[in-house]
Amino acid sequence: MRTIDSSVIRDRVVEAYRKLSFELDGRLLESLKEAKQREREEAAQLVLQDILDNAEIARAKLIPPCQDTGTQVFFVELGQEVLVTGKTLEAAINEAVSIASRDNYLRASIVKDPLYDRTNTRDNTPVVFHVKLVEGKKLTVTIAQKGGGAENMSRLYMMSPSSVEQDIIETVVKTVLEAGAKACPPLILGIGIGGNFESAPQIAKHALLRELGTPNDNARYAALEKQILVRLNESGIGAQGLGGSTTALAVHIEQAPCHIASLPLAINIQCHAHRHIRIEL
Repeated sequence: MRTIDSSVIRDRVVEAYRKLSFELDGRLLESLKEAKQREREEAAQLVLQDILDNAEIARAKLIPPCQDTGTQVFFVELGQEVLVTGKTLEAAINEAVSIASRDNYLRASIVKDPLYDRTNTRDNTPVVFHVKLVEGKKLTVTIAQKGGGAENMSRLYMMSPSSVEQDIIETVVKTVLEAGAKACPPLILGIGIGGNFESAPQIAKHALLRELGTPNDNARYAALEKQILVRLNESGIGAQGLGGSTTALAVHIEQAPCHIASLPLAINIQCHAHRHIRIEL
């Protein structure tokens, strides 16, 4: 059995936020540059260059590339031979986010009650916390900062089990068209197909954490990702809704078994300020 003190986890998460909050990952920046080179619309080219310039300023001056540093979402893989001592794992993570929000001057975006008492908690806690038990002695923590604008345009559909591939494509395209510029395109789409009412959105969000543009391991789902991406980039929405061929940078699908009477479809939209980081302990 391997023991990890909760203070070690707390400190590593705090350290990760110094990069997470101010830097877009390298593959995303490459994808934005490639999109600018392909783009033929002048307005879209200018917007993409502004996004790239903004990312560089954010990195150099330690300013979030978007002021909305979002809901803090944690996907944790906890080895079954790992024992966390001291505080609970979730408590250590919440403490780390509170410290990181204060030290990095992150905008406070979480209210303690959704309807009756929308008082700001002032430190971006509590986090959204998912934990999965796995084999071994490792603890892996993946953090995503999920902005409110793109999250608000995300959708869950309980499709008919008789739905076919084309129904999925049309529903995704319809959702993105309805979102328009509100989700701050160019977008990354995480799509969850299968599971149930509660799990489909979770696997859709998890799909966003895959390395940008990496295809699904299943050839049929990989082909579906490509079809959806083509359709989205033919939609004319474009970067920041100003037209052009760069509505989306990537489409990532994850799938799961489901009930014979169901076919859940969750579409988790992510903006171009796609901030996530992975820690291994």
